[in-house]
Amino acid sequence: MNHPWTAHYPAGIPAEINPDTFASIPALFDEVAKTHGNRTAFVCLRKSISYKEVNALSTRFAGYLQSLGLEPGDRVAVMMPNLTQYMIALLGILRAGLIAVNVNPLYTAHELAHQLKDSGAKAVVIIENFAKTLETALPETEVKHIITTKVGDMLPWHQRLLTDFVIRYVKKMVPEFNLPNCVNFRDALAIGKHHGFAPVALKNTDIALLQYTGGTTGVAKGAMLTHRNVLANVEQTGTWISQTFEVGKEIAMTALPLYHIFSFTATLCFAKKAATQVLVPNARDIPGLAALMDQWNFTIISGVNTLFNALINNKQFQAHKFGHLKMTVGGGTQVQKAVAEKWAKVTGCPILEAYGLTETSPGVCGNLPGAPWDGSVGYPIPSTEVTIRSDDFKDLGLCSNPEKIPDYTGEICVKGPQVMLGYWEKPEETANVLVDGWLKTGDVGYMDAEGKITITDRKKDLIIVNGLNVYPNEIENVIASMPGVLECGVTGVKHPKVGEIVKAVIVKKDPALTREDVVKYCRARMTGYKCPRTVVFVKAMPKTPVGKILRRELKDLKDGD
Repeated sequence: MNHPWTAHYPAGIPAEINPDTFASIPALFDEVAKTHGNRTAFVCLRKSISYKEVNALSTRFAGYLQSLGLEPGDRVAVMMPNLTQYMIALLGILRAGLIAVNVNPLYTAHELAHQLKDSGAKAVVIIENFAKTLETALPETEVKHIITTKVGDMLPWHQRLLTDFVIRYVKKMVPEFNLPNCVNFRDALAIGKHHGFAPVALKNTDIALLQYTGGTTGVAKGAMLTHRNVLANVEQTGTWISQTFEVGKEIAMTALPLYHIFSFTATLCFAKKAATQVLVPNARDIPGLAALMDQWNFTIISGVNTLFNALINNKQFQAHKFGHLKMTVGGGTQVQKAVAEKWAKVTGCPILEAYGLTETSPGVCGNLPGAPWDGSVGYPIPSTEVTIRSDDFKDLGLCSNPEKIPDYTGEICVKGPQVMLGYWEKPEETANVLVDGWLKTGDVGYMDAEGKITITDRKKDLIIVNGLNVYPNEIENVIASMPGVLECGVTGVKHPKVGEIVKAVIVKKDPALTREDVVKYCRARMTGYKCPRTVVFVKAMPKTPVGKILRRELKDLKDGD
């Protein structure tokens, strides 16, 4: 592979990687457990667990899933925050040859029902804090087996009892639920140990994850990521940062949710280096996160712009001694210049900004470790091809003249071993984005003469709230179902704290319709971050000659327009 960007790789970084180093994701953990088995793999709520213990418990969980009669290829959903149970469950699912379906714990019953139904999940592993949501969604799904876990399930018995008592009865964080025949996670592990595990011959071409993302239709789609897709990206990103990492000596602060592919792949990358990873169950609690950070000489942290911004404005974080911090990785959405500059000033460690998508497992490009923030997303990582294409799919080439940037700006297209198989049971949607092996990302940008990529816009009308993807069509479908709404359009508007917020523009059918009515209706059907923060009522929607709503004109509309 001979591309302009490889000339700028540091010495020791190859242009290509071997995507077939491991037969499966569990095989990676097996190798680490063999060589670094006694090293601490994860720490959560002050309880440590070694790589050897993770492997043993995940094998028990795999045995339990086999005892249920689940067969390779069946889908199992996982719905919980960053807890040790997440990694045990997910590895167990994969060991048994099953497909893991990652679910956002904050989903409403409506959103959860869609994802479970679309994936055909036969089992769910869920933290009991959200079991009520599952109870509501369950009748619309094919789920037959439910495993519930408490926050404290992996803690010593006295700490476990106290933790779960406080969460249930003091903080009242567990709404009453009724899920007959559900099995507790600890009991599942005991049953799995008794039942035993029959090893499954895994291939790296097997599907490992259904990672759900939205799309141009607004309907959530499951990106089919194989073991090879994810492991290739682990190898790619691991190679990219290999000169910064020391095997068995790093401590990673894992604040981003593991159900997000960015965090999950990063976790596997850190595991391959036998790092210790501190799992953060609730990163939205910034004072709590800052206090946790003070307990560790962490060397790596990954995050999104809003997390970085919140931390650098926290006094306890500002006072932290960052002498051990080697790397900060930013993804999810572009890091703002002001945030990047202040982060570097506070921590002494520049943010390494990267770019990726769910469909690419997720890494595509990255800046080099230690490089100052420059607004770009860096170079394509090893074994990755990137081209900039026009609307007629013509390669626009490299831009060597800054004055000619518009002429070289087009859709970013990607090819590499990390690119998904396609969307689960959606051949038409797949055909729309995969063309001759190239993934059409929907993002717009240009590539300079060195091969460095800068993103200028999003071809999709994607809204990114706090690093999370929000798709206008999904929200429009909900609002349009309101009896008092004639027409509606949704867009994103910039916000200093969360990046963007959702703005809804509505033409009323019922004159009595209020903003409060719209927000209440949306909150009952969607996760909070998807709900409109701004609601504007207008006389008519801006449209194209063929009747399509012009979303780009929605941003500036005010009441009465």
